[in-house]
Amino acid sequence: MTVSTHATTPFDGQKPGTSGLRKKVRVFAQPNYAENFVQAVFDVVERAPGSTLVVGGDGRYYNRTVIQQVIRMAAANGYGRVLVGQGGILSTPAASHVIRKYGASGGLILSASHNPGGPDEDFGIKYNIANGGPAPEAVTEAIFARTLTVDRWLAEDTADIDLDTIGTAQVGALTVEVIDPVADYAALMETLFDFPAIRAAVAGGLTMAFDAMSAVTGPYATEILERRLGFPAGTVRNGVPLEDFGGHHPDPNLVHAKDLYDLMMGPAAPDFGAASDGDGDRNLIIGRGRFITPSDSLAMLAANATLAPGYAGGLKGIARSMPTSAAADRVAAALGIPAFETPTGWKFFGNLLDAGQATICGEESAGTGSDHVREKDGLWAVLLWLNVLAVRGISVDALAREHWGQFGRNYYARHDYEALPTDVANTLIAELTAALPTLPGQAFGPLTVAGADSFSYLDPVDGSASANQGLRVLFEGGSRIVFRLSGTGTEGATLRVYLERYEPASGDLDAEVGVMLADLIAAAEAIAGITRHTARTAPDVIT
Repeated sequence: MTVSTHATTPFDGQKPGTSGLRKKVRVFAQPNYAENFVQAVFDVVERAPGSTLVVGGDGRYYNRTVIQQVIRMAAANGYGRVLVGQGGILSTPAASHVIRKYGASGGLILSASHNPGGPDEDFGIKYNIANGGPAPEAVTEAIFARTLTVDRWLAEDTADIDLDTIGTAQVGALTVEVIDPVADYAALMETLFDFPAIRAAVAGGLTMAFDAMSAVTGPYATEILERRLGFPAGTVRNGVPLEDFGGHHPDPNLVHAKDLYDLMMGPAAPDFGAASDGDGDRNLIIGRGRFITPSDSLAMLAANATLAPGYAGGLKGIARSMPTSAAADRVAAALGIPAFETPTGWKFFGNLLDAGQATICGEESAGTGSDHVREKDGLWAVLLWLNVLAVRGISVDALAREHWGQFGRNYYARHDYEALPTDVANTLIAELTAALPTLPGQAFGPLTVAGADSFSYLDPVDGSASANQGLRVLFEGGSRIVFRLSGTGTEGATLRVYLERYEPASGDLDAEVGVMLADLIAAAEAIAGITRHTARTAPDVIT
């Protein structure tokens, strides 16, 4: 076999977002497009000669094509070993674990997460570093800089390898190991959670429904929930990963997982309902008759985490993204441990986890996880919920009411305005940013602005600074609105508006969320002029 050098020219727009580079399949399918980005990664990331690279993805359309090319390029760029999930499958948290367990220098995760899949839909590539976590900004900036100057990519001249059979193959000097994508992850989960207690609860009648959304967590959930924990066959729904996710949007929210929500709110609801997303790093938690917001899920799991063997020694700290509600902060205060507020993006938790300053982390966008890997982990959150319910013998609804009775309730919602023209979204944010200094003291209905700013973060571990991470409007009494442009879409811009109202334990803890947030919704429109800028009179998605 020989290494070929392929001449190329840069493409515009290959700047990685909060979770890598995401574009439509038709963009990635252009000659040299994926190769340019992968070569830029290989040109700048730190690794020793002969290092190990982990490769896998969520099974979406175009994954196999890119994986084969990544293997050829890894061989030509001096890697010694590639670990690839069978069938090209590796959930994002499983890939993080494999990187850490086998001492890889890093990994390429091929996914656009919760975005739709198929020939006309989305694709993505993300690089994770040796700790198993997403590349920090210094690395992604270096990758982007290299994409602007890349002039060649290298690859071994070889045929495709068999991705569907576990075993080894050679590509030049590179050893390719096709591994069971589930085994290592499932074994890790058994070390963290009280599987015997959960099995006993299942034998005693605990029921659940898990919607894998025809995405990557199907094989993981089937192995763990049905085979190891004893839930009956059929507990895992939509459990076969499909290249187009069955034509559905694999985002575990109340819009795209409506079938699960309707089941859990109906007369035939099981005790517990859950779902995960395209690449397995997000989760949806619903009890019989009770939806749990991701922000509340983080707080409730943190408050009960010591019931699981992996966390019996206590938590070192809790970290949350800035738009996530402050519910977890109250738990941290009660436990006497630090609470950290970071920008959006799991990479910002990595330093805290590596330094032993935080144990559990979460984001309002349905991501929750701990220091067992360096990614959010949808199935991990589901298993911790099961552990808590099994040990305490309590329902989801009863646990939520108990929690709010102790800590109060942070009524919370996120309004998404999707696929906005980028110039329109940027103009809205620019005008709002300019207006921030004038907002304090202004009244919007019954709400008076106490402060307004653009959130900046100073990493307490390495001292790095991250500015312009979202616009905050803080009101007297503890309510707030956050405005932020998302970095996870593939076309246009998504405006996210986060609304939060704190109700103390002595207040109304079981009201309709929309009613409790009505004043904040009106204030958001008055402050930002969303309809004036976008011509949208309502958000596309409310979560």
